[in-house]
Amino acid sequence: MDAYNVVPLTKLVEKFESLPGIGSKTAQRLAYHVLGLSKSEAEDFASAIIDAHEKIKYCSVCCNFSDGELCPVCRSDNRDFTQVCVVENPRDAIAIENTREYKGTYHVLHGAISPLNGIGPNELYIKELLARVAKGDISEVIIATNSTVEGEATGMYLSKLLKPLGIKVTRLAFGIPVGSDLEYTDGVTLTKALEGRSEM
Repeated sequence: MDAYNVVPLTKLVEKFESLPGIGSKTAQRLAYHVLGLSKSEAEDFASAIIDAHEKIKYCSVCCNFSDGELCPVCRSDNRDFTQVCVVENPRDAIAIENTREYKGTYHVLHGAISPLNGIGPNELYIKELLARVAKGDISEVIIATNSTVEGEATGMYLSKLLKPLGIKVTRLAFGIPVGSDLEYTDGVTLTKALEGRSEM
């Protein structure tokens, strides 16, 4: 956009481009879309961003996003509070929640251990998880970190901390996606599928 530089438009494109997964073409499309909004629609859009920043905080129990002291899961009467599913970020909790199969609670770490990126255990919400477990109401912790080097390292670290406390520590099974062919499945996924096989 150097040849035709309208400063406010350029700044808007740059802001969209700074979002994860948004390239320059998509950023331009979003910027032009925003310019096509009415003044009241644009104000509503900006207000939603400001509201989210000002009103959303971390749940005092599970560290997930919340607009109150407790998130909807932690203030529910219909959850199994003896079971905690540990995830890396709020999006992961939503993905599990959308299955409508899991009835326990969550704990959001807000990241994974990654020494190369300067993220150690102290940068994550691990102390809060250990404090929850120490209260004695939890019987199982499900490690649901991502199947990446960082996610696996975080899962192993948590397992070493939690097992001595005498609670059941499980890991989400990883394997072959439904509807896929074995011949197109990579070796790591096949190995995980073999390790996590179950009796029929």
